[in-house]
Amino acid sequence: MTDWQILLITAAAIIAIVVLILKLRINPALSLVIGAAGLGLATGLGATGTTDTIMQGFGDIMLEVGLLIAWGVLMGAILNEMGAINKLVERLLKVFGPKGIPYALGLTLGTVLQSIFLDVLLVMSAPLARRIAPKLGKYGTAKMATAMAISLECGIVLMVPGVATVALAGLLGVPLGSMLIYGLLVIIPTIFVSIFIMNFFIQRGFWDVEKDEQPAEEPEQSGDAAAPSVEPADAPNSGQAPDGRSRVGLLPHDVHTRNAPSAKEASLFVMFAPMLLSLVLIGGGALAAMAGFTSPATDFVSTPVIALLIGLLGTSFVARLTIGTKRVEAAVVGGFRESGQILILTGAGGALAAVVAASGMGDVLGGYFSASSVAPLLVVWGIAALLHVAVGSVSISAITAAGLLAPVAPMLGLDPVLIALAAGAGSLFFVHVTSNTFWLLQSMLGQTTRGTFKTCSVGVSVASIVALAFTLILSLFL
Repeated sequence: MTDWQILLITAAAIIAIVVLILKLRINPALSLVIGAAGLGLATGLGATGTTDTIMQGFGDIMLEVGLLIAWGVLMGAILNEMGAINKLVERLLKVFGPKGIPYALGLTLGTVLQSIFLDVLLVMSAPLARRIAPKLGKYGTAKMATAMAISLECGIVLMVPGVATVALAGLLGVPLGSMLIYGLLVIIPTIFVSIFIMNFFIQRGFWDVEKDEQPAEEPEQSGDAAAPSVEPADAPNSGQAPDGRSRVGLLPHDVHTRNAPSAKEASLFVMFAPMLLSLVLIGGGALAAMAGFTSPATDFVSTPVIALLIGLLGTSFVARLTIGTKRVEAAVVGGFRESGQILILTGAGGALAAVVAASGMGDVLGGYFSASSVAPLLVVWGIAALLHVAVGSVSISAITAAGLLAPVAPMLGLDPVLIALAAGAGSLFFVHVTSNTFWLLQSMLGQTTRGTFKTCSVGVSVASIVALAFTLILSLFL
């Protein structure tokens, strides 16, 4: 089969996946597998070869990230049950004050809190952000909404243990410790610079308070404010986000147990200490490997699956002492329910990537690239950006774009962590009305649709470009 035929068939398969998701409203995970099957048959893998490749791709990605995603989601569910977000945001406001809170909150949401499921994190932090907004002056709503949009979306694809970040690392064979270190090098300046750029324009006429904000009463409860009713009636794909994430009305952690009285009150440090320990173990293991230091004990505890398990057990222990065993068990049940759909989606993305590699697409693309690392990174960013505009799913667009160019990395000597970061950056481009995050930010922060296009669509697009720039700078040293 000629190169142009492989390229044409692959493009048709990607377009078919987009149509299945958007027009026929077929579940994204099913659409990815259907697309993978069609691609395999059309490129000559045969019936047996196609099914074997799909199952192998699914199994390989689960081998890499299955337990990591499960541990991360469960840890986040328990932290949410303890009310950790409320306390953290209140502490940030006291420490950094009104001027610094958009940056402090943004960096915290994008890095420290990425073990918490994105929709849960948004629902818990949005009412607090809305209370803070008036203290920032006339443009407080715009600044807080922008900071939240940028940090939440960046975290899911650039920061360990964000579910899409972990999936990208597993798909491309990137050690999770390396993904954590290099992801931090990109996400911290990306969030800071992007918020700074947006605030600069917000204060100079970009934001119109009368047209971009809508008057709304402040929610009566912090953290749990009427979670099941925040989705507007005209939000697309009602019941499920485009990338398989549940809508807020289906979140398992919002009700039932959260209002039960706590026996004890844990300090903020104690709540987050186990999770921070797991990240330190993972990052420390990566640094030790770079320095050539190794020992059976350090290698064991710094292995991501063990490090996150230690964090999960520690978080569970703290929660049992503070909120009781029943509430911890309820949070774990909800966490397992959420992690299931994430795992299936991630596995389906891995299956598609495996078929793309087996079809010879990697060899085709490799022949068109020079030895420079810049062109592949720009291409993977562009592919992810186009997919995200079409599908509206950060996870699907990042995983698919990375899978298309994964076979090229060994040919160019390109560190796969750069492909992961470029795919993550591209998948952030133009978050719009097909995104659950878009509608949640509009409803919970009192913005009009016009205003949400500015804070969410434009703001996250700026972050997408800034993240690409920092990834290209990083490529000069790797």
